[in-house]
Amino acid sequence: MSDLGKIKHLYARAGFGLNVDDLATFQKASLTHATEQLFKSSTTAQPLMLVTENLSFKMASADKTDTLTRKMFMKQQREQEKDLNIAWLNQMSTTPAQLREKMTLFWHNHFACRSQNPYYAQQLNNIQRSNALGNFKTLLMEVSQSPAMLQFLNNQQNKKGHPNENFARELMELFTIGRGNYTEQDIKESARSFTGWGFNNKGEFVTREQQHDEGTKTFMGQAGAFKGEDIINMLLQNKKTATFICTKLYRYLVNDVPDSRHVSAMADVFYNSNYEITPLLKFVFAADWFYAPVNTGNLIKSPIDLIVGLNRQFYINYNNPDVMMQFQRALGQVLFYPPNVAGWPGGKSWIDSSSLMTRLKIPSTVLNNGIIDFHGKADPEDEALLATMPNRKQQTQTPAQTTPDWNKFLNDIPKGTTKDQVASVILAAPIDNSIKAVIAQSSNIRSMVVELVSTPEYQLC
Repeated sequence: MSDLGKIKHLYARAGFGLNVDDLATFQKASLTHATEQLFKSSTTAQPLMLVTENLSFKMASADKTDTLTRKMFMKQQREQEKDLNIAWLNQMSTTPAQLREKMTLFWHNHFACRSQNPYYAQQLNNIQRSNALGNFKTLLMEVSQSPAMLQFLNNQQNKKGHPNENFARELMELFTIGRGNYTEQDIKESARSFTGWGFNNKGEFVTREQQHDEGTKTFMGQAGAFKGEDIINMLLQNKKTATFICTKLYRYLVNDVPDSRHVSAMADVFYNSNYEITPLLKFVFAADWFYAPVNTGNLIKSPIDLIVGLNRQFYINYNNPDVMMQFQRALGQVLFYPPNVAGWPGGKSWIDSSSLMTRLKIPSTVLNNGIIDFHGKADPEDEALLATMPNRKQQTQTPAQTTPDWNKFLNDIPKGTTKDQVASVILAAPIDNSIKAVIAQSSNIRSMVVELVSTPEYQLC
């Protein structure tokens, strides 16, 4: 594979794909230079600052008999939820910090959390963004102490004498060492260690000492008057945590079927660097196996990858941003609304009978401002989100109301670029005979592009 081919693969996995104007930048660049640029452009985290007040705090302080005021606060919260979703989608679609946002999306799913409080959801999202390329221990600790997660996993109710095991269980099963590497007794003792962890009405983490169980706990063969921080430290001392995280990251960046040798090598780097994320990613992106044919053009794009990739490649403007929400619902991935605490399973689960045709139609519909039929994976639990679309049952056919900037797209193509080269940027998968036929039959680049985004190959990265 040429360096340009490797760079294209790198940006498809570590970001949201190359644009045609990237051809001028990377056509003669080395893979090393492109990798350095990828990290350099993601040095700074740009937090989302859309939600500026905690409406739940205001609602809790309001007169409980004042139903009109409470309904107003609830309506404002629903609007904030939608606006926060669109704000993050727009940030992913325009930021030069592709790697940071791609990893924020990974941690968003790893630490899957639903919060009906947009202020807390934004806070958690910014924690994941600021630590996305930093240290996993810091990230884990800050996530564990965030109001969104403490509320979602019921640790606010975890008190001395009445321990709640939800957070302790998911901390081990989903966030660190994985199922099968702990006992039910470990969960019970861990839950006791986290008693008293909570947050106040201002959305600040607090340790409620009077609710903490100060007794001796026995956790994974060690005994002591452990607190929550001690449990997290012990979980990180267990190398199975590094292996568990690296297995998930391998599936996200490399292949749905983990290679135990590659995962083991990743875990060594991760564990020996004290859980620093950037050295781990640099190791992966420098590995020969990352660019092997078996690992290229083989992953199904998540719905967010598909939407963001389109937005970035064709500079799409949405006259009605609510359409982006409908895209997410139809394809089965709504930001801030994972299906459960385990998150979106990914892989082949993105494709089923309810979403396949929609996935194939959306790209060309967006580029041609057509009509899209919205059927798909509605989430019956997502009442807050559904409430923002009161006419959802009647409005299954919706105009895309999109404006791609075709002039910018065509003008950004470097002079002398062939249609084959443009196609190779649009598609992450190798150019086979069926794609060559599309290229040969197209009368111009614009018509060719519309045909290419309508192919199954465009669903891969």
